[in-house]
Amino acid sequence: MASPGALIEVRRAVREFLREHAPQRPGALFVGVSGGPDSLALTDATTQAARHLGKPVTALVVDHGLQPGSAEVAATAAELARKLGADDARVLTVTVSGAGGPEAAARHARYRAMREALPSGDALVLLGHTLDDQAETVLLGLGRGSGPRSVAGMRPLDPPWGRPLLGVPRALTRAACAELGVEPWLDPHNSDRRYTRVRLREEVLPLLEDVLAGGVARALARTAAQLREDTDTLDALAGELFERAADGADLDVDVLTPAPPALRRRVLRRWLLAAGVRELTDAHLRSVDALLGDWRGQGGVWLPGNFEARRARGKLLVRP
Repeated sequence: MASPGALIEVRRAVREFLREHAPQRPGALFVGVSGGPDSLALTDATTQAARHLGKPVTALVVDHGLQPGSAEVAATAAELARKLGADDARVLTVTVSGAGGPEAAARHARYRAMREALPSGDALVLLGHTLDDQAETVLLGLGRGSGPRSVAGMRPLDPPWGRPLLGVPRALTRAACAELGVEPWLDPHNSDRRYTRVRLREEVLPLLEDVLAGGVARALARTAAQLREDTDTLDALAGELFERAADGADLDVDVLTPAPPALRRRVLRRWLLAAGVRELTDAHLRSVDALLGDWRGQGGVWLPGNFEARRARGKLLVRP
């Protein structure tokens, strides 16, 4: 039996999100739909809220082609989106390939396809990530030692992506679908324990909830929110430092060296990404930072993409 008020709660979350963020993204409104409970509950809530905004809603369904019958699943999801009030529903077919394993490759293909479907740079795409997804993301970041950006989790608004349900438990989206009388598609990959996220969801988080007497998912989400505030503050300070240190394509050593290492590494990250260096790790950043904080006349640092960062004549330089 559905929990009373689940649908109301989901609709409230989306309505409040759009009230706060839609003015910043005045373009077309989209919703990502997989056919699962999170995205179907989101679709209903989005179409309800959009009526008051006078905006049409287009559902974007990505067919990854990874399972037999994926085209039929995508077509069914598009039809359900229309029944839930979407003005249009489009199926985007992608080819999943690339490094990082099937999960990462599918995610990259999905986001790329949805981004390419947008008619303008001010469009907004709502995604159905829930409180539980946020908790899993934080745990993954902690377990991998990925640093504060990863532990800070997903942002509610990360243009063009919007995530109105980050404060809504997954159980509520399932209950909302029951209230709506719709039967969500349950992706078999979401119960396949070969995937790290599935084991976190089905083994690690339930164990933590038991050991710590509940509330773990919300506590992890609070931790992420606190870290985002800290990260935003440090990024703003690092932006000011970058402007003072930038000398064309190079960085002024005398400006950067006295700064705290946490700010220096943020400046270096921004600088290296702008130069075209990709797949930066914490080890890469610390090695380049040593050209400032632990300078002993050492040689350059080799970086992904065959770049070299080195120190010369009072400047930091990065060159292919």
